[in-house]
Amino acid sequence: MTDSSSAPSSDPDSESDSASDSASGPGRLWGPETDKAIDNFRISGRPMPHGVIAWLGRIKADAARVNAELGLVDRDVAAEIAAAGDAIGDGEHADQFPIDVFQTGSGTSTNINVNEVISALTGGRADPYDEVNRGQSSNDIIPTAIHLAALDAVHAALLPGLDTLIEALDEKATEFADVVKPGRTHLMDAVPVTLGAEFGGHAAQLRAGRRHLTATVGHLGELPLGGTAVGTGLNAHPQFAAAVRERLAARVPWGQLLCAPDDRFAAQGARDALVMVSGAMTVLATSLSKIANDLRLMASGPRTGLGEIRLPELQKGSSIMPGKVNPVLCEVAMQVGAQVLGNHATVATANMQGNFELNTMMPVMAKNVLESIELLGAACRSLGDDCVRGVVADRERCRSLAELSLANATALAPALGYELVERIVRRAVERGESIRAAALAHDVDSVVLDDALDLPRMAHGRPPSAGDGEPA
Repeated sequence: MTDSSSAPSSDPDSESDSASDSASGPGRLWGPETDKAIDNFRISGRPMPHGVIAWLGRIKADAARVNAELGLVDRDVAAEIAAAGDAIGDGEHADQFPIDVFQTGSGTSTNINVNEVISALTGGRADPYDEVNRGQSSNDIIPTAIHLAALDAVHAALLPGLDTLIEALDEKATEFADVVKPGRTHLMDAVPVTLGAEFGGHAAQLRAGRRHLTATVGHLGELPLGGTAVGTGLNAHPQFAAAVRERLAARVPWGQLLCAPDDRFAAQGARDALVMVSGAMTVLATSLSKIANDLRLMASGPRTGLGEIRLPELQKGSSIMPGKVNPVLCEVAMQVGAQVLGNHATVATANMQGNFELNTMMPVMAKNVLESIELLGAACRSLGDDCVRGVVADRERCRSLAELSLANATALAPALGYELVERIVRRAVERGESIRAAALAHDVDSVVLDDALDLPRMAHGRPPSAGDGEPA
């Protein structure tokens, strides 16, 4: 591992000759083309995502092994290339890939950066172009690495985080199955529901989003590997792509997803699979935001809001109001949701900019898709483990609010008719009476009221026993 303290400054405001001067410093493994890219792309100070670099290393390693088997690269040299590529795949030499993510749209600069570093790790015995890059072009290798990095991140970060939140919501759905509370539509009182049903609905919403994501993410397995410059496969051995793909698939438990694209021209001219996955994440982001917002509204107060649940108290909520506690993780989840939607807008716009045989906005797509994956996974895990699992229901508060709801009169409509029930509700509003008191004033029999205004029955959607016999 090289000394990260000797890496060049990525500050776009640093002196213009600092990057080129750095090549002669200690620990430098990259070559002259990387220096040029460092100097040319002084934009964000953020390098290509580490997942893309890691997969580029693995691709180079397996490509070298295949090229050796095909007799295209000396076996000893190929072994050194493979060892260097695997080391990069394992996260070593991470400070040797400093090129800004806002670079040439094909990612060529990063591809050459990796080639130069691998060449240096072999002591210069492997030529960065003729041997490290054999059978490859940035135009097929970079999108392949992006797809693999996204697949890896989805399985390592997003799906586990999402499952954590779903499991936490399911646990609370069971725990709160008997907690009756008012339903709400348009933010106004509606007929009763159970708190458990609400949490169960949230879990089901995320499960549907998960199914959509897993159905979509498989498209990332279609690798443009072997297409080289324009999709024709020029300068790549006919067996190269399939053999490398087989080796890559053996590295991961989701390797069965990897396959050749239906059409290599489509595979290099557009990054539709990234848009699909990003779109699936926008669904999850909107679901996550909705759920987080519902939680913070139910916890609002605690005395002047709804106060139906209590969230874990994680930190001080105010620097001026002592004792104030805020729904911080709900707010985090909602901010993540907003960021993911913004990232998707960039990804979709970038995909529109494919021209003929190549999309030339791949680095920014990689940045945004991978950021969304990591953010969503972390937000779901945090909301599930650190918030939802610690939710406590205020059962008495939920019940009292349910009893106050004027919408409970809905259950009287089958027996009394809509117009009479409407008059009962109006009287209750005008005089501040309960629905029961207003109904009694309209000479409604108390037996009918007892049966119809059974809140647990209503919360489970069951009709009064007079209308449907014994409840199921």
